[in-house]
Amino acid sequence: MYSHGSESLIKQAREIQDSELQKFYSRLLKVIQGKDLGHEAVDSLQRLHLILSATKFTRRLPPDLHKKISSLVSSPAEQFQILGSAVLRETLPPSDQDMTCIQNNPSVVNSHGAGLLLVQASSTTPLSTLCSQLVRSLDSRHSETHSHSQTHTLPILNAILTHRPECLSEEQVTVLSKRLVDWLRYASITQAASPGGFFSGSRTRQPCPIAELDGSISGDFFTVLCVGQGFTEDQWMNVYAFSILRNWLITYHSVSNCNTADLADDRSVEGSVISMVSATSSSSRLLPPKERLREKSFQYCQRLIEQSDRKAQKRMDSDLQKACLVEAVCILDILCLEDCSLVYRVFPCIKALYSRLSSDTSYARVLLPIAQFYLNHGEVAAVDCECVWQLVFSRFPAELFNDPFLAHEFLRFVRQNIQNLPTKVPQYMRSFPNLLKFLAWDSPALVDDFVDLLPSLVTSGTAVELLHTLLDLPCLSATLVLQQRSVLLPITDPNTRSLQALDAFRNANFRGLFLFLLRNDAGAGDTIDRLGLLHELLNESVDWPRVVQCAQTVPVLLHIFFNTVIKVADEKLFAQLILVLLERSSLLLKVPNYKNEIHRVFSYHLLKLCKLHPSLVVDQSHELLEFAGTTSNVYNKEELYTHVVWALGEYLSLSCDSRCSVRHITSCFEGLEAVLFEITSSAPPPGGVCPKPRVITTLMSALAKLASRSHDLIPRVSLFLSKLRNVSRGGSVTWCSDDDDLVSIVTRGEELWSLLKTPGVAQSVLTPPPHVTKPQWHRDTNVATPLQLRTLTHLTQPL
Repeated sequence: MYSHGSESLIKQAREIQDSELQKFYSRLLKVIQGKDLGHEAVDSLQRLHLILSATKFTRRLPPDLHKKISSLVSSPAEQFQILGSAVLRETLPPSDQDMTCIQNNPSVVNSHGAGLLLVQASSTTPLSTLCSQLVRSLDSRHSETHSHSQTHTLPILNAILTHRPECLSEEQVTVLSKRLVDWLRYASITQAASPGGFFSGSRTRQPCPIAELDGSISGDFFTVLCVGQGFTEDQWMNVYAFSILRNWLITYHSVSNCNTADLADDRSVEGSVISMVSATSSSSRLLPPKERLREKSFQYCQRLIEQSDRKAQKRMDSDLQKACLVEAVCILDILCLEDCSLVYRVFPCIKALYSRLSSDTSYARVLLPIAQFYLNHGEVAAVDCECVWQLVFSRFPAELFNDPFLAHEFLRFVRQNIQNLPTKVPQYMRSFPNLLKFLAWDSPALVDDFVDLLPSLVTSGTAVELLHTLLDLPCLSATLVLQQRSVLLPITDPNTRSLQALDAFRNANFRGLFLFLLRNDAGAGDTIDRLGLLHELLNESVDWPRVVQCAQTVPVLLHIFFNTVIKVADEKLFAQLILVLLERSSLLLKVPNYKNEIHRVFSYHLLKLCKLHPSLVVDQSHELLEFAGTTSNVYNKEELYTHVVWALGEYLSLSCDSRCSVRHITSCFEGLEAVLFEITSSAPPPGGVCPKPRVITTLMSALAKLASRSHDLIPRVSLFLSKLRNVSRGGSVTWCSDDDDLVSIVTRGEELWSLLKTPGVAQSVLTPPPHVTKPQWHRDTNVATPLQLRTLTHLTQPL
């Protein structure tokens, strides 16, 4: 929400008149035409940006003003570059020719100008022209003026090709591939000469060699992990080239068509020969540009991995080592996807790196790209990946669930490989109790990830336990909070007040309950036997913000769960799920409004399951009737109770299942009749409210449906309905507090009573046959022909 002052400014910007706006344009043009642009110019440009962005429609600036603001995009001051590009993004350019000031001066274009071109270019033609000029300037090796601007040109070119890769021709791709090789491999290994001072003369010291992060002299070629007092131009280009290398390889290098399965099965001498030939050809300059860039990229990444083993002298350099390791491993992964023969050269290096880093969880974000490499190439290299998956899917979520950056990277890794993980990684399907720790800790930030991830975890073997785990997610959230507090907070003195939940977490008698929630793998059991006790222990956590936010995500995930389980489950599993719904409707953590939301989801999907498989009502009639025959459920679980009663009345029928007998119908009728008689003959329990009219009318309708299928029951329900009409005439009743609701209930009762007077009609109305509820007139020729004749008659008759 905006503040009151901001809303006032936005309102003024939207209500500005055209005449006043034209005067403002004129004043702004005079201000920015001056030689020295100061605070007035900045303030005026900010006001213009607010005016342009506050309305839904796009305005067009006067040509002179538009041209002058366009020139600000290449201003030496970055503040005016940002303001100029921001204003122009909100306007319509007068014509494509107005961007020629940027296209024809690539030496002065910056990232803001390139971004503006990407937004406003109506076709690739102006961008292709600019790309040609940029590539030409990058290919000028001897001009000092162009060399000075290369460090600014390459990032701009990268921004353009990221969004419009078609702007570069094949020839330009070849030229830049050659230049990338030069920048990556042949940068100078001496530091830039210092500019000198007042006493500097001709006897200045020679430039020092580049050093490693541990302070030793670098004995190999320059990389981004080399340090010095200053960098030369070609060293800066080395840094820029490495920063765009992965994007370049992904965009312009085609993946090889080699069959990884064949390579995995054929680990023969021929494979070794291929690897040796590739290795011996690494120093050859006769390779095509793409292959040569691939080879030099491989050498560069290998050197980075070697440099990362050195102990950095500064904390910042240590973080840089980790970032470069991530990039290096990702690039090696791409290279191996392009050329499968490189796997045999790269894998020993990756395996050694994993062995060095796997014991230190501070390198978790580096180990994820290594896991990606194992996933892509482990089968080709014929290596056992069990230890990798144990680390990734067991230790990382259990120990680092509270690291938001790792959570983002981890879930992105899972989402990118969602098709391969269930088949290639056995641990993945058993790891959902561990994966859900990320969501339990930071629900708002990660719910979108789990919306995409959850369907891959639903199978016939995991469905029941996964459903329990989702319902216990607020308990898991509270337990993770207690785990963190238990580590950070010391054990308090017995005389001081502390959290009861924290004391319970530390109590050995309850340790098993919390350890079950914190389990790493599935299969230990569906749920907790003493779940009610756990909810009592966690009762003071129901208003913790983290727990409340977690509870709000559960209904969303339950909808996804049930929509997925319908595709993979059989009737036996559906029956188990219905039992879980009935059981867990009473066993939920008492987070505000959590129970009502869960009951709403349960009700919707219970009817959906019964509609798909009506025989489930007969199979589970005992459990459903036990739930419907409990009077307290009328007051505590109104939503779910109503749907259970409706399902019993609708699907407990011989037309839905041939096993449905008179005994089933009579037993159900008697149970529902007892509940209806009890709630309509007495006041609600102390502290309770009157039953909802929807519950009473649903009970009456269910009894009428059952009676229409067993005519011996009609007198019993008719007697109740007639008494109901007489009771209403006597004035207000204790079980209904609203007169309008009472009128609706009585009206419904009279309708049902009238129907039951003619049992044949009642059965056809209350339980219509399938061909009536699901007409298929387009398939029935006997019915379709009269419809066609009537339609043709209507069309041929004059108006």
